[in-house]
Amino acid sequence: MASRLFFLRLISVVGLLVVSPVACGDGTEADILGIGAECSSSSDCMEGQSCLSFKGGYCGVQGCDVDTDCAETSRCVTHDDGQDYCFRVCQDKSECNANRSVDLESNCSASVTFVEEGAGKKACVPPSG
Repeated sequence: MASRLFFLRLISVVGLLVVSPVACGDGTEADILGIGAECSSSSDCMEGQSCLSFKGGYCGVQGCDVDTDCAETSRCVTHDDGQDYCFRVCQDKSECNANRSVDLESNCSASVTFVEEGAGKKACVPPSG
């Protein structure tokens, strides 16, 4: 009986060790790649991204054609300036600003034009300027 109890406890501990990293995680793919982060030059951004000319900079991709040109948790969006960018998708503003300061926050907006089907989705739109 004692060995069975020990075995059950061992299984529980191993289960927690396996599940914990997945539950906590390091954020979404966009977080890991720094999509939407503030920058002052492209060297501040991950490989394959540029520091885009938004207020406070915006690490991302300009010139996408389809969603597959973007990281998993971002989509190709046509901005007001007529250019297509990979912007993070979001449900609320806090998701947009993990890597941005308070005075340079992006907004989680439903008023965007997705290049592909995007009904019901929102995207993190950086401040212009």
